[in-house]
Amino acid sequence: MKQGRKSSGGKLKKTRKTKLFEKIGIVKQVTLGSLKKKSVKTMGGHYKSFLLRTDKVNVFIKKEKKCKMATIKNVKEVPSNPFLARKNVIVKGAILETDLGKVRVTNRPGQEACVQGTLIV
Repeated sequence: MKQGRKSSGGKLKKTRKTKLFEKIGIVKQVTLGSLKKKSVKTMGGHYKSFLLRTDKVNVFIKKEKKCKMATIKNVKEVPSNPFLARKNVIVKGAILETDLGKVRVTNRPGQEACVQGTLIV
C-alpha cells in the first residue's frame, strides 16, 4: 500500500499541521574555533544556550580531583563517526588533543554552553 493513500485508492488528508515544538530543528555541530554561542527561546519564556564553536574545554583530572581549563589543539578521534574527526566536530565521546593531554568529552556540547571532559591517562 502506498503511503498517503487509503486501501480503496483515495487520498489521505492530514488532520492538522505540525506545531512549532514538534518541528525538528537543524543539527547543531560544535566545531573547533573561536568561541561562538547562540541562545534560543524555549517554552515557558526560558532561554537555552548552546555552542556553535569553541576552543576551550573543562578538564576533570581524577588524580588531583580538580578541574582545569585547557585549549583544544585538534579533534583526534570520534568513535561514533570517523568523518566528524576530519571536520573537527566535537561530540560526546570524542577524543580531543589538548595542552594537558588527551581528553574524552563527557557531555553533549550541542545542548550545553561548554565542553566538559576527563583526562585519559
